[in-house]
Amino acid sequence: MNWTERIFKLNEHGTNVRTELVAGLTTFLTMAYIMFVNPTILGDAGMPKDSVFVATCLIAALGSIIMALYANYPIALAPGMGLNAYFAYVVVLKMGYTWEAALGAVFVSGCLFLLATLFGLRELIIKGIPHSIRVAITVGIGLFLALIALKSAGVVVGDKATLVTLGDLHKPELIMAALGFLLIVVLDRLKVPGALLIGILAVTVASFFFGGNKFNGIFSAPPSIEPTFLKLDIKTALTSGILNVVLVFFLVELFDATGTLMGVARRAGLLVPERMGRFNRSLLADSGAIFVGSLLGTSSTTAYVESAAGVQAGGRTGLTALTVAVLFLACLFIAPLASVVPGYATAPALLFVACLMLKDLTEVQWEETTEAVPAVITALMMPFTYSIANGLAFGFITYAVLKLFTGKVREVHWIVWLIAVVFLFKFIYLGGH
Repeated sequence: MNWTERIFKLNEHGTNVRTELVAGLTTFLTMAYIMFVNPTILGDAGMPKDSVFVATCLIAALGSIIMALYANYPIALAPGMGLNAYFAYVVVLKMGYTWEAALGAVFVSGCLFLLATLFGLRELIIKGIPHSIRVAITVGIGLFLALIALKSAGVVVGDKATLVTLGDLHKPELIMAALGFLLIVVLDRLKVPGALLIGILAVTVASFFFGGNKFNGIFSAPPSIEPTFLKLDIKTALTSGILNVVLVFFLVELFDATGTLMGVARRAGLLVPERMGRFNRSLLADSGAIFVGSLLGTSSTTAYVESAAGVQAGGRTGLTALTVAVLFLACLFIAPLASVVPGYATAPALLFVACLMLKDLTEVQWEETTEAVPAVITALMMPFTYSIANGLAFGFITYAVLKLFTGKVREVHWIVWLIAVVFLFKFIYLGGH
């Protein structure tokens, strides 16, 4: 028996080495865009882009290795979309905290996440929060990402009279971003692996000819991670002013990661009674990756829904995730390429991810207003207040109040009351940021 069979039990899962390697490559191609997008977003918060690039590749590799060897799941991990935008544009740029303090908040949320998993609270919280709010979180983050993408591409710009308006359609950056977005949609529809990555690279190449970008080469030794390694400020993260940030990180990590793990595992046929122990180990694997990522210097790490592409290609074991990890480690040597990717090149990928996230709107119970209205409030307040935290706060408070005054108190889990009271206390005593 070779080592792959001994560790990953390929025969038991009806797969083989070739299938798993192809599945790993497929997953990697669908999520490799994070190497370029994450440094761009966190770079806007003042973090050194080269170091964030290294941290992104390292935590994607490390997290996927843990998932592969500990849980034997075909699911890859990497810094999550949405949470990195919240980290940069809200916590740092809007609320005024340093990126070191924001990393501290990620670390604290990761510790809470790990404890919640170890003591079974994760399952309790997931069951306690209503489905409509869970759906709204995904939709709201999608809208928030869409606004950021449109702003980065120059499609939406500020206006004193109307707050926002249409940008200059003659700018080459906007035109390239629009064409990149259409390219991604077409390639995805044609089921071309790596559609997001191809779109980003296509716009980046075009930027050298039409955007004044300068080529610095492709390969080099990995940049130093020292500027971000262990630079987190845990002390500030534990002060009252940033506790709501920790709560937002925790809740979004909770729903995003758990939902992704359950969805992809179900598609792979792994959510069966005899294999539930592995699912619990997968929960621990992604919990541990969050605070390790904060030590390296990146926002919250999570399970990637793009792993479903690898499962679709036949991936059933941790060998798929291990393949992804090896490819991310190899990418440490393409830092010069990552550093020249402009914001308007990653904007199309962000917008496409946002479009996919909005499909969850179909799961809202529109005929029941005490469910639909809080969901809509949650989703709308995220982009319109430029804050995932505010969206969650208004959503939970609205949900609790509507249920209270319509005689449906018994439908509300105590977890909802607790979160609503925490957010209400925060607004009254700590201000509305």
